[in-house]
Amino acid sequence: MAKLRPVSEELIIKRIRLENPWWDTSEIPSNYAPLKRRLYFDQLYQQITLLSVRRATVLMGPRRVGKTVILYQVIQQLIADGVPPRKICFLSIDAPIYNNISLEELLALCKKALNDTTTDHLYVIFDEIQYLKNWEEHLKSMVDLYFEVRFVVSGSAAAALKLKSNESGAGRFTDFMLPPLTFQEYLHLKDLTYLLRQEAYQWLDTRPPQILDVTDDWDTLNGHFLAYINFGGYPEVIFNKDIQQDPGRFIRSDIIDKVLLLDLPSLYGIRDVQELNSMFNVIAYNSGNEFNLESLSQESGVDKQTIRKYLEYLEAAFLIKILYPVGINTKRFQRDSRFKIYLTNPSMRCALFAPISFTDDHFGQMVETAIVAQWLHRGDVPLHFAAWPGGEVDLVMVTPNQKPLFVLEIKWSNQYVAHPGKLKSLMKYAKENKKKVVWITSIDKVHHKTYEGIDCCYIPAASYCFSVGKHSFADRITDELIKLLDS
Repeated sequence: MAKLRPVSEELIIKRIRLENPWWDTSEIPSNYAPLKRRLYFDQLYQQITLLSVRRATVLMGPRRVGKTVILYQVIQQLIADGVPPRKICFLSIDAPIYNNISLEELLALCKKALNDTTTDHLYVIFDEIQYLKNWEEHLKSMVDLYFEVRFVVSGSAAAALKLKSNESGAGRFTDFMLPPLTFQEYLHLKDLTYLLRQEAYQWLDTRPPQILDVTDDWDTLNGHFLAYINFGGYPEVIFNKDIQQDPGRFIRSDIIDKVLLLDLPSLYGIRDVQELNSMFNVIAYNSGNEFNLESLSQESGVDKQTIRKYLEYLEAAFLIKILYPVGINTKRFQRDSRFKIYLTNPSMRCALFAPISFTDDHFGQMVETAIVAQWLHRGDVPLHFAAWPGGEVDLVMVTPNQKPLFVLEIKWSNQYVAHPGKLKSLMKYAKENKKKVVWITSIDKVHHKTYEGIDCCYIPAASYCFSVGKHSFADRITDELIKLLDS
């Protein structure tokens, strides 16, 4: 039998040079150069180039949200800002040629490929880091050892990365979550933000004017809102008509299946992946619905104890968000026996089943899912729904002393604009909690009406979705920068 030969160092160096064309051309690959940047780019770039904080950046997020693209754009900007191209190394760890090679060995090979023995002012980017076993231990050691190197790593197995980053990278890593697109980002990438303008409404006499994002063409904006719900979570999909014709083949097989069949089983030792898949399908089809363990068990065929674990795994993988109820008095229940589950990206439902339309029975739930998804860009916000015998309110944000900060009823209808009294649960909750202002979404009506002493503010769902995404993004930038500077 012929002796098996290891991959030669010469071949690995050749591959490294191939992955770093800017060493010779000062330009990133042509297929990435013209792509429009996500709104998160500036925040990520600021974190990577904040040299006063000696930490590795761990870029994580669901599959296909543009992590590799944004890393190439970081390289493009570093070169534009005067960083020598040969001081930027990029390696795709999922390439088989790098199999079983440690990060430190890869760094040494990069230096050989560059014919440079120094590491001064070097940026090193490892893409798809989850393919390297015990990557977090290697990276922590290198951050300590090579203080003059700026390390950036990325990976799609978001649950695994966050778990290992938190366990091993305390004080050495700074996480950066790149989520699916907000509706604001969808419009930004498609050059459609011109559809919206800001307008002041003096609805509440004792307060400053309400500044709302409105349009002169609600039909067009709502058409894009529908497209966002069906296809808008992934940058590649919104520009590709072929993928939109068959979203299941791209999103289901390349995104959802890889998380359910590969990422989660490898991280948590799940053996029955079909069981997990069955439960996720039930959740996806009913996103925005209220569940309990009993009903979920009956629908999916999975026992209740296993369901608890699966819900934890799916939430850790950023596929779902669970909201728990408060009572009519805004107090949490002692036992969370009921809850609502939302997809973190509404277009996952379209991929698993079929594109949805305005007249679909489930469209209201997907509007609700889209709005909740915008709030998730803010990070951990105290979102709940209110529920009591005979009544429910869709969304409330609860303060630490268990008071409702805001109250929202999500409707895809204009009928309540003239008839707020039909919203009996909302009005009862507002009166019980002495809330003078409530918000209700509509299809295309911007309106204010006082009903029994309560200011009812109506805003089209597409406009509200845009505004929440915009403000959540802005607030997250402020919070993350403060944390980074304080670290």
